[in-house]
Amino acid sequence: MAGVAVSPASLLDVIAEIAEISANTGVFKKDCADLARRVCLLTHLVEEIRDSPQTLTEEESDASSSLVSCECDWWSDLVVGLQAAKRLLSAATCFQARESSEGAAKRISFQFQCVTWKLEKALGNLPYDRYNISDEVREHVELARLQLRRAMQRYGSLNSKKFSTALSEPMEKDASRKLTEKLVCIPETIHSNIPSSDEKKLESPPRRKSSSVSLAFFLSKDADNERLEKAITKTNDDDSKKSDNLTIPEDFLCPISLELMKDPVIVSTGQTYERSYIQRWIDCGNLRCPKTQQKLGNFALTPNYVLRSLISQWCTKHNIEQPGGYTKNCEGEVSKIRALVRKLSTRSLQDRRTALSEIRSLSKRSSDNRILIAEAGAIPILVKLLTSEDVETQEKAVTCVLNLSIYESNKELIMLAGAVTSIVQVLRAGTEEAKENAAATLFSLSLADENKIIIGASGAIPALVNLLENGSVRGKKDAATALFNLCIYEGNKGRAVRAGVVNPLVKMLSDTSSHRMVTEALTILSVLAGNQDAKTAMLRANAIPCLIALLQKDQPRNRENAAAILFAICKRDKEKLILIGKLGAVVPLMELSRDGTERAKRKASSLLELLRKSSQKLC
Repeated sequence: MAGVAVSPASLLDVIAEIAEISANTGVFKKDCADLARRVCLLTHLVEEIRDSPQTLTEEESDASSSLVSCECDWWSDLVVGLQAAKRLLSAATCFQARESSEGAAKRISFQFQCVTWKLEKALGNLPYDRYNISDEVREHVELARLQLRRAMQRYGSLNSKKFSTALSEPMEKDASRKLTEKLVCIPETIHSNIPSSDEKKLESPPRRKSSSVSLAFFLSKDADNERLEKAITKTNDDDSKKSDNLTIPEDFLCPISLELMKDPVIVSTGQTYERSYIQRWIDCGNLRCPKTQQKLGNFALTPNYVLRSLISQWCTKHNIEQPGGYTKNCEGEVSKIRALVRKLSTRSLQDRRTALSEIRSLSKRSSDNRILIAEAGAIPILVKLLTSEDVETQEKAVTCVLNLSIYESNKELIMLAGAVTSIVQVLRAGTEEAKENAAATLFSLSLADENKIIIGASGAIPALVNLLENGSVRGKKDAATALFNLCIYEGNKGRAVRAGVVNPLVKMLSDTSSHRMVTEALTILSVLAGNQDAKTAMLRANAIPCLIALLQKDQPRNRENAAAILFAICKRDKEKLILIGKLGAVVPLMELSRDGTERAKRKASSLLELLRKSSQKLC
């Protein structure tokens, strides 16, 4: 897994350790038990990923390959979420309400919200097709995700009602420090999963002493891996003593996370916070400023470019690596991006093309650039340019939208700008490259569940099926990925079948060319196999002989999916059971029941049992 320090095997160890944490006492007894139970539901998911031959590849040079970073993000979120859950459970089980302040209790409660959100987000972005996750495991994942969603709704806005009774007795002045002291004693595993060879050891960043509990300690996306160190500081060995005595100015630290800010924003009360943390605070339903407790007049987040520039200068002065995404001349970068966005609306075709090229390049480089471009108001203008009659303008505009969509918050902005209709238009009538990037954009947007419904109802599925059947090799792969993700939503399965997706998929099963897409075809068919119309279409397309052939010789995952599809088609149809017996399915099914994957063994055994019963009835 490129760029991810923690392996599936290591993550399984983390889940096992979480399962062993005792959650039988304390104020947070129910929260701990619920979180541990949901985490344990993910055991089989991580096992299947561990056993999968697929890996996350590094980002390629073409625009659509930037989706790889999006797919890598889900694993990073899962790793961070599970490691944060482990630390949080260790801390929450030690929490003593009578010895701690109400503020400490609220922070623990907020951390449960944050960990729950992080895990739900990771599971929502899980690329099932990349690892060919089995139906049974997928059901476990969806169950865990549903429970996490309900937990988020139940937590709602932060309040202290549940602690009011326990906290009503007088406390010692320094009692709130005891929780922090316990948390400090929790062993961190920042280096435990990072290979030591060919890597330089980085100094830990100077921290401001505080009696508050750092939310970043539990939730920071950079925690427990090499990026935590890279995101804050890197000092030379000669300067290590100097760094130990260096104190970060208090104004440079986020009041929520107590970490050096990389994207400071101002709320309506005039206080400055790290964007990701204050946004999450607001999303959790909190209506007051965390620092002043004043009611927020509005929820606008204004970038604090002056403070960001001061932090950058301070980091440079003290030879400290700036937080991830910093640019040495932030204000200059912002001015440049705003100027480029203004050029998008100019009458000069050449100026528009030039601006689009630069925005495409900037949006591909980093998340910070994607944020700044969106904040400069580029998205509505880019959506308008999707319908441009100029071919080059349209191609570059759809690529820009694709790159911007990788940043999670931009997905909503793109949808609000009404981009789907224009993207579908590009998918139908654009150039080959524009169609490929349009399909990749729809895949990126469809990672949000609510968008699956909107995209499915927009007419995108017939256009994707057409690209799957008639597009270039890359176009077919982009279309297949988008179709798979859309068909996870039950309502889109019928649309895909009516659009004729089954015939080209069945044809791909017997493709022997160097660009064969058997894996992609089987993955989509396995998702559709539960739909009655899809099963009927598979039978009309004569899919059974192709599936039996794949049972005999192909990759383990392909054999598994072939068995699963055959089981779905034949389990209630005696005629089809007799047919697959006559076509020679018994021998490869017996082999698969012995040496296949766990899911393949179950499906093969079930089919063999059905065949045995049907043969007995005939006798």
